[in-house]
Amino acid sequence: MEIITYPGKPYPLGATWDGEGVNFTLYADNATGVELCLFDSPESQTESKKIKLYERSHQVWHVYLPGVKPGQLYGYRVHGPYEPQNGHRFNPNKLLLDPYAKAIAGVIDWHDSLFAYQVGHPDEDLSYSEEDSAPYIPKSVVIDNNFDWGDDAPPRTPYHQSVIYEAHVRGLTMQHPEIPEDIRGSYAAIAHPAIIKHLQDLGITAIELMPIHQFVNDRYLVEKGLRNYWGYNSIGFFAPDVRYSSSGVTGGQVSEFKNMVKELHKAGIEVILDVVYNHTGEGNQMGPTLSFKGVDNASYYRLVDDDKRFYMDYTGTGNTLNAMLPNVLRYIMDSLRYWITEMHVDGFRFDLASTLARELHEVNRLSAFFDIIHQDPIISQVKLIAEPWDVGEGGYQVGKFPPGWVEWNGKYRDCIRDYWRGADSMLGEFAQRFTGSPDLYQDDYRRPTASINFITAHDGFTMHDLVSYNEKHNDANGEDNNDGESHNRSWNCGAEGETDDESVNELRAQQKRNFMSTLFLSQGVPMLVAGDEMGRTQGGNNNAYCQDNEISWVNWENADKELLEFTQKLIHFRREHPNFRRRRWFQGQPAKGQQLEDIAWFLPEGDEMSEENWSHDFAKSLAVFLNGKGIHSLGAKGERIVDDSYYVIFNAFHEAIDYKLPAEKFGKKWKVVLNTADYKADRSVYNAGETVTVEGRTVVLLEHHNKHEEAAD
Repeated sequence: MEIITYPGKPYPLGATWDGEGVNFTLYADNATGVELCLFDSPESQTESKKIKLYERSHQVWHVYLPGVKPGQLYGYRVHGPYEPQNGHRFNPNKLLLDPYAKAIAGVIDWHDSLFAYQVGHPDEDLSYSEEDSAPYIPKSVVIDNNFDWGDDAPPRTPYHQSVIYEAHVRGLTMQHPEIPEDIRGSYAAIAHPAIIKHLQDLGITAIELMPIHQFVNDRYLVEKGLRNYWGYNSIGFFAPDVRYSSSGVTGGQVSEFKNMVKELHKAGIEVILDVVYNHTGEGNQMGPTLSFKGVDNASYYRLVDDDKRFYMDYTGTGNTLNAMLPNVLRYIMDSLRYWITEMHVDGFRFDLASTLARELHEVNRLSAFFDIIHQDPIISQVKLIAEPWDVGEGGYQVGKFPPGWVEWNGKYRDCIRDYWRGADSMLGEFAQRFTGSPDLYQDDYRRPTASINFITAHDGFTMHDLVSYNEKHNDANGEDNNDGESHNRSWNCGAEGETDDESVNELRAQQKRNFMSTLFLSQGVPMLVAGDEMGRTQGGNNNAYCQDNEISWVNWENADKELLEFTQKLIHFRREHPNFRRRRWFQGQPAKGQQLEDIAWFLPEGDEMSEENWSHDFAKSLAVFLNGKGIHSLGAKGERIVDDSYYVIFNAFHEAIDYKLPAEKFGKKWKVVLNTADYKADRSVYNAGETVTVEGRTVVLLEHHNKHEEAAD
């Protein structure tokens, strides 16, 4: 039976159901022909219908099929020259995923036919494969975009009130005892009341999900019995990965994802996606042909100028998407808008964001990528978080992204790790990181909230392992992909790995409290990695990118309940006190109508620090006064913000140090509200000028009630 076709329209790109049929479109500038292939089921080995597209508007091929409905499976075969040396890799024997597919049914079944060349041929990728790849590649899915969002609304939590929780869909939920086994590891599991309660009890305002765009499991990992667990290998930038679906593969994953967002929003929790627009899962010239390579290789990737057979690689994955090209920029922006408008997400963390800003070979903060986002009325209004580096020359760009962006602050991570392991480092840098890194962000008219502060991330040691291992232990990986970080900056507290030594374990617990306290008392936006609040370990593996198992999953049964309780109280304390989440920079001068500066730094003797003191790399201890009457910003309704004043003492030295509290003008009475060496019992009260003994490797936080003093006066 011959299928009826209409010319259709060139936009929107992808497959769009209008209630009566489906409009199919594909951008393929250099193609000479395009065939749309329809499949009856995900298990189908060959297409049931093949429709040649005759309509072409500019570079877009299109057709309309009346009567086709959501759930229809499809793919493309694209004709054109196979000339790798000229950047063209067309091969119609390869079924291709639609770059704009909103859902993908299934995953890749690795087979040599997925490569456009003959695997093992002496001419490598210059050879040509005639094998049909259709039986081994998943199919694109037509979806119904309708969903009952009810009264869903984005929480729109301001940055200065945000606490971000980096999590993996499977890793967070696979071992939770209260989640039914049939939905563990899925979007539905993230939406389960047990997970939402944990996030709320912890004080989290935003969950940042590691990549959920459909991604490729690398062939070499699959053959070793491993998986690309992290998912930084995207192939479908509109499709929620089917592996995290408990609702089927032909569109159910989309509704399940939407319901997850809806439930999190009800709880006041934002959803941020970790997105990987810098490269795809097709690799270099020896990689498979799954989508972009076969659709129009030269129109999507950055190729070497004098030999277009090869790819520019600023990502360490073999290829780089060419964000200088208008169609690629449109593709990225269309994807971002889709996730905001149709999936209701609240922001994005851009993996290797420096890559997207490269024009020619240098990172350019005035690039078209930034310009387009800045003027876009939808994308510019959500949270935009950059991982401000890539692997290319000049790729380390911390502090150099334009206003409107916030950044993962790798310098914060390194500095705080160095401080608490007792490395020789300048107190001046610690002070910069603690106050929001003004040396990195202030000159560009950005705020302290430009800094996403973190001690750990998915890449590297967990917080428990940071205080338990000096060396990485990645034997389970099969091979060492990379070090995760150039240096772990860890300290095992006297024993490598798990130990029965009670003194070592007590010190490790105290160090974790020190890290948590520093993170949540610092200016900027804190980010916590899922499980760190419960003492999660990866057994010393600092690069568990391929470990989709107990190495990476959060172990809820063995949670460190004392650390969890400590972290919960600490986060809620931060959220209650604007002194620790300022919207504007410290000015080092009196607030209006006040004699005291908004911030002051002190030596153990009770004297304010001099310029000379900041340059001592042997100094391991300092104190800071935070004036609750010196907050240089107004509330949402224009009201003056006043908080209690705080005196924070950091002692990374291995021995106790006596600290003399400052003069009475800073505060008459001080109450200990946190002591990481005696965090349960110490609630001592001190008068101005008295001495506080701060144990080795300890944070002590003292509170002065400004309101009580005003009432007494």
